[in-house]
Amino acid sequence: MNEQRTGLALAAAALTLAIAAPAHAAGDIARGETKSASCVACHGVDGNSPSAAFPRLAGQHASYLAHALLAYTTGERTNAIMQGLAAPLSKQDRADLAAWFASQKGLNTAR
Repeated sequence: MNEQRTGLALAAAALTLAIAAPAHAAGDIARGETKSASCVACHGVDGNSPSAAFPRLAGQHASYLAHALLAYTTGERTNAIMQGLAAPLSKQDRADLAAWFASQKGLNTAR
């Protein structure tokens, strides 16, 4: 009887996750490229920053990039410039930017 209840609970949890998954919008690479205009000065056209002073974003995991942008918004990460740029971004904006930079080829060269 406990095994049956456990199985039903697991099935219900899996169904809930399957239904909820589409609610998390995936990032759109093309929209992310358009939205990245304000990022270019520091992070480069494709996320491969020309300066060691700014991190390379190209090729990073989209989930990491989206979380980093959110962290600037919440104050978990502190940088006056990034906080100002990240603050007005919506969840979809963050996902789009993350998808764009994640889709770019990162350079494997040392600075």
